[in-house]
Amino acid sequence: MEGVDEDRFREFVASRSAELLRRAFVLTGGDRDAANDLLQAALIKLAARWNKVDDPAAYTRVIMYRQQISWWRRGWSRLELTSEVIPEQRAGDPAAATDLRLSVRVALRRLTAKQRAVLFLRYFEDLPEADVARVLGCSVGTVRSTNHRALARLRAVAPELAELNGTTGGRRVAPAMKEAW
Repeated sequence: MEGVDEDRFREFVASRSAELLRRAFVLTGGDRDAANDLLQAALIKLAARWNKVDDPAAYTRVIMYRQQISWWRRGWSRLELTSEVIPEQRAGDPAAATDLRLSVRVALRRLTAKQRAVLFLRYFEDLPEADVARVLGCSVGTVRSTNHRALARLRAVAPELAELNGTTGGRRVAPAMKEAW
């Protein structure tokens, strides 16, 4: 990279780092160190193609999604963080939103990287299934089945989300994820 390009790259990193790190944090299941590694790996790849990229933010997000799945496929293990059972929600409890976010975060850690990426793109990024498939480089059917399995897994591993979200049977876990992220 030459002078002006390097300055533009530095400006991009300075202005978008916090947002991109937040996305990496979610994709890695809440592991700060892994999120930093994921963001750094994506920025290195972005720097190598800086002059050829039209939308650096979108390009970096796609790199992060694909890199996280690649790491998962290679078997990079992440330590599962344990937490105590969340206490029952009291009526008018101001900590209810925090309890919901913590429950969702713990439940998301129990999903695969691919499942987290699909849920993140669908419910946090609000992307339609076709766009998720394009970003992840898979078919729409794969996105649908992965989304279905991920939501079923969330319902199985975190039935308390149904009570925290005020729903019955855990059928509306997905909208709660957006609030938790």
